[in-house]
Amino acid sequence: MAPSSPPQTPPSAVVIVLLLLFSTALLCESRLSLDYYSKTCPSFTKIMQDTITNKQITSPTTAAGTLRLFFHDCLPNGCDGSILISSTAFNKAERDADINLSLPGDPFDLIVRAKTALELACPNTVSCSDILAVATRDLVTMLGGPYYNVYLGRKDSRVSSASSLEGKLPKPTMSMSQLINLFSSSGFTVQEMVALSGAHTIGFSHCKEFSSNISNDTHYNPRFAQALKQACSGYPNNPTLSVFNDIMTPNKFDNLYYQNLPKGLGLLESDHGLYGDPRTKPFVELYASDQNKFFQDFAKAMQKLSVYGIKTGRRGEIRHRCDAVN
Repeated sequence: MAPSSPPQTPPSAVVIVLLLLFSTALLCESRLSLDYYSKTCPSFTKIMQDTITNKQITSPTTAAGTLRLFFHDCLPNGCDGSILISSTAFNKAERDADINLSLPGDPFDLIVRAKTALELACPNTVSCSDILAVATRDLVTMLGGPYYNVYLGRKDSRVSSASSLEGKLPKPTMSMSQLINLFSSSGFTVQEMVALSGAHTIGFSHCKEFSSNISNDTHYNPRFAQALKQACSGYPNNPTLSVFNDIMTPNKFDNLYYQNLPKGLGLLESDHGLYGDPRTKPFVELYASDQNKFFQDFAKAMQKLSVYGIKTGRRGEIRHRCDAVN
């Protein structure tokens, strides 16, 4: 009697096992963590802190600009550093879309400085999207805002297209329903939208974004409206003219932005809309009266935004330069 041969593993079972092993490997590769660079780039935190501090001291508007750059990177297509890529003769990148032309140069310079220092210490290790996420959090904290955890391990996008932004970023002229729908399409609630709008407690807006509304919008405090007309009187000949979003404490991250709105001291049409719409007004009043609650909700919303649509594992890359794909 011939000896029986060992049972054969069905080919389908082998395929399933291989797929499970592959999926597990991808999962491990894709996992974000707070200490992602602790072994591969131990000097990551110190390099980031030194670069950020030096830049903010020499250019105090860097914080607000970086926060805005972060929003414009993350909200449309996820936090993948695609906003940092420069256009080429064959491709118009996100940073050259009309809505992004007013982004200031300082935050871009900050990211380049941090990336340069990190490449010297830890070549091809730290992603540009992680640099932007950490820089944003640290600068918000430097101006008195809340600290929140930033999970690391993002990979950078290989593509950046200006056309991909259409209808995905808020504009000052949008109605409140349009703004709510825009944030909702990315998974953010009305309250999270109002909390994130508190970013307007720092920074400035160009006159072109609101000057046409000053005479027609009755929500403006009359004296404030007159001051805005004077400040923007030379706007047609000087498009760079701008006004602080929060005229009371423009360089401090606090809740005065919300306190300004009932007084008619909001700058943009969308700011007035937050206080005028019954869906958002309760949250404006809540944050105006309770800064701790605003900080708590802003931190949660920012942490949520910081992992929105991220690329991990083999879906992205670690760019050698933040302004160009490898």
